[in-house]
Amino acid sequence: MPPLPILLLSLITKLDIPPNVDFYQLLGITYDAPLSTIKSAYHKALLASHPDKRSFSSAIPPVDVDIALLKEAYTTLSNVSSRVAYDNILRNARVKTSTGPRPAQVISLEDFEETVDGVWTHACRCGGTYRIIEEDMDAGRHLVGCESCSEVVWVGYELVNDEHHATNG
Repeated sequence: MPPLPILLLSLITKLDIPPNVDFYQLLGITYDAPLSTIKSAYHKALLASHPDKRSFSSAIPPVDVDIALLKEAYTTLSNVSSRVAYDNILRNARVKTSTGPRPAQVISLEDFEETVDGVWTHACRCGGTYRIIEEDMDAGRHLVGCESCSEVVWVGYELVNDEHHATNG
């Protein structure tokens, strides 16, 4: 099986994501929404955009959303590995567009919780989540942005050389 960075790279290249589209905002969900919420929001968006499913007496104006884009959002966010890759794309886009954020605080990786293999999360004071993945750490990235607000933290960790650790540990 290929190492994690190669798998993520292949997933990222397979994702055909239009520029300036945030799947979370498209579905009207939070960045830490569970699968049940993603599915519910997807179905609600489909119904709201379907001309035969809306009542004419509805006070809600018709929604003009590309159904294929809704499907892509659901497909991406409902698959764990695709979602991690997508979140990484969003995170990298935020870092590239920023002008060098100043971290609000330094947080040790030990204070993060490993939620999935190679994915660590920590709660932000806004209620959002900081998320760092193994690929970020392998690349030496320490700055992590909150998925809900603009706050950035510096995550402290040390890379351990497996060969050195095995012979001396």
